[in-house]
Amino acid sequence: MPLTREKKEQIVEDISELLKSSKMTVVAKYQGTPVKDMQLLRREAKISGTTVRVVKNRLVIQAIQRNEQLKNVDISHLEGMLAYAFNNDDEAASAQSLAAFAKTNPQIEFVGAITPEGKWINADAVEALSMLPSKPVLISSVITLLVSPVGKILSASGNGLSGIVSALQAKAA
Repeated sequence: MPLTREKKEQIVEDISELLKSSKMTVVAKYQGTPVKDMQLLRREAKISGTTVRVVKNRLVIQAIQRNEQLKNVDISHLEGMLAYAFNNDDEAASAQSLAAFAKTNPQIEFVGAITPEGKWINADAVEALSMLPSKPVLISSVITLLVSPVGKILSASGNGLSGIVSALQAKAA
């Protein structure tokens, strides 16, 4: 049964809101993926705060054209059976969710992504983005790097002056 005009308008409005609030909108082909697997993808992606929607490309294009910041997005890539992944908190989370799901469903294939500034990112860049560690992992890595010198100084000071001298000599070498 075809969608009514009102239903289409509501979908365009919903997608427009998702595009406005998303830090990165990832676009992927899903042709050949069973409905049951797409439902699983939605559930798994929701854990990371990602919303996955399958919408007619024509409606997504209308939503893009309604958004002032996205008016210049290259929409020529929006062809075929596409899924759109939105995330409000993390730029890489939507790409990571799709990439993780694609390991067991190789028919999922990146097409590209749309930035909040209205730039199109190609599939290779999205693939690279999906391989980055998650935001919490990156934050903890930076904190560990920042705390490491302090820990070494405290450890050396516990050994007395000779510990500090040997630590400085090791650093100089």
